Amino acid sequence: MVIISYQINNKSIRFMAIDSELQTRSDSKCELCSVTDPLCSYPVAPYNDESPGHNILVCHACNDQLTDHNKTEVSHWRCLNDSMWSSVPAVQVVVWRILSRLREEGWSQDLLDMMYLEDEVMTWATLVSGDYDERVTEHKDSNGAFLVAGDTVTLTKDLAVKGTSFTAKRGTAVRNISLVPNNPKQLEGRVKGTQIVILTEFVKRAS
Repeated sequence: MVIISYQINNKSIRFMAIDSELQTRSDSKCELCSVTDPLCSYPVAPYNDESPGHNILVCHACNDQLTDHNKTEVSHWRCLNDSMWSSVPAVQVVVWRILSRLREEGWSQDLLDMMYLEDEVMTWATLVSGDYDERVTEHKDSNGAFLVAGDTVTLTKDLAVKGTSFTAKRGTAVRNISLVPNNPKQLEGRVKGTQIVILTEFVKRAS
């Protein structure tokens, strides 16, 4: 077993570079970009242990960008087009967080719209906004129920859609919603193929 030490946020964090379960699970490839460069385990927040279920195997390039978002190379993360389909919850969480942080990129939003996470995985993903230790704003519907990205909601009143000639009718289902970061009163979703911003006070989470 080989131990590699990295300097992250001025703290030395020790990663197991060769962990039999992670190596087997990933086929000895980075679970984000699939390269076979030297690899290390990366703990997925808020966990910081050596449980394979709470770690993913990443290359140096991915690790550097995950641990210091100032080093982000947007084009590098186009690799998530493949890894977003991983069946590993920890990988799904990291992919969702990266895409959410890059959501202003058109391709990133398109990938987010296609992602589906089970409820427990989405809860994990939204505990913190990515691997940068920032709290996610809590969004609630008109009944006070918590909303998470990927939910389906229904409109509780007719809403005129700005920039279009149609009105989104009461009772319309809006599927696979996205939450507007740092604004608990807004979410985004598609109505008649148009991506719109909707106030949370005018929606009800579908059961």
